[in-house]
Amino acid sequence: MAAWSERLAGVRGVLLDISGVLHDSGEGGGVPIPGSVEALARLKRSQLKVRFCTNESQKSRGDLVGLLRHMGFDISEDEVTAPAPATCLILKERGLRPHLLIHDGIRSEFAQIDTSNPNCVVIADAGESFSYQNMNKAFQVLMELDNPVLISLGKGRYYKETSGLMLDVGAYTKALEYACGIKAEVVGKPAPGYFQSALQEMGVESHEAIMIGDDIVGDVGGAQRCGMRALQVRTGKFRPSDEHHPEVKADGYVDDLAEAVDLLLQHAHQ
Repeated sequence: MAAWSERLAGVRGVLLDISGVLHDSGEGGGVPIPGSVEALARLKRSQLKVRFCTNESQKSRGDLVGLLRHMGFDISEDEVTAPAPATCLILKERGLRPHLLIHDGIRSEFAQIDTSNPNCVVIADAGESFSYQNMNKAFQVLMELDNPVLISLGKGRYYKETSGLMLDVGAYTKALEYACGIKAEVVGKPAPGYFQSALQEMGVESHEAIMIGDDIVGDVGGAQRCGMRALQVRTGKFRPSDEHHPEVKADGYVDDLAEAVDLLLQHAHQ
């Protein structure tokens, strides 16, 4: 593998995943990953542009930012690309009225959206609301439509909480795709448009940006398909087998965000 100076040369912008990179979610909001608060502070004092790109769909963007600020992170709402606000824009643009299979924590994000007489289904990480009854209702809504539209807030397989690995929305999205014979539209990583919107907000081109995440497929693979570079941290949902993934190879593997920031501050801009 090329030297770090080659792999990181010309980086002007950094996209950061949140869960598994900054903190592990869980009871009481979770805990910061050791060293991540200080690492983010150093990164934001540098010349590099920073933006957060998350698939979080159990908390509103405001609640997520509030939680992270309480943990000591320097972060504001307008620095975060999150799937619920992005989905609301799509629903309004296309005149879609969703049946919502979502977590109560993000219901407020859809307060201005017409949900009468649904002509699509929006699915997110609904947690305990993923009952047979609720999944079956979403299935029935889709099957009654001439042109069924299923929008999934991300398509992750699993994520890490302090109590262990947790099943993510992707498994439930796959179930509806299979049952209905349709393909979901993904708003979130690894969808290319989601990364592009984050880059646009940050004001950098894809070849000038690097993604730092814990998900080899959603973060690393998704970013690389958009022409970005990507580092995988060995925190969060990272598994040793990720370093030998059959399809995706990160531009580098680092122990944590602190090591990633050390490398960026040494080698970016070159």
